[in-house]
Amino acid sequence: MYLLDTNHCSLAILGDINLLHRLAEVENSVILTCVIVQGELIDMAERSQRTEDNLALIHRFLTGIYIHNIDKFTAIIYGQLKAALFNQFAPKEKNKRRKTKITNLGFDENDLWIAAVALQHNLTVVSADSDFRRIQQVRILSFESWL
Repeated sequence: MYLLDTNHCSLAILGDINLLHRLAEVENSVILTCVIVQGELIDMAERSQRTEDNLALIHRFLTGIYIHNIDKFTAIIYGQLKAALFNQFAPKEKNKRRKTKITNLGFDENDLWIAAVALQHNLTVVSADSDFRRIQQVRILSFESWL
């Protein structure tokens, strides 16, 4: 089962032929995403010059796939994952560590939530973001890029 990240959803929505071929190859697998990706897609559309057209494309795409929600179990995994990333990548000095944010370490908050959903439901994240490869240094996470 595959959880598509925002960059792969965007390309599918835009009709990227290579990505659509890859989706066709795994047609017997479950393809889904999560509410975090849904939010990112809507944000992109809302800030675009063709808001209504893009929102319609996103709605049509998301109607065809399952969207995982976030719950208290996702939040537990997210918190554990974020702490593990800090332990691995943050400065060890207390003064510097307190001032460090996860984004300073090269991780996007939304990608941590997406990874938490994937870990919770044993899904393969499909993304072009390097965050997920680095997350594999602290947690076993199935990850692929179809680009």
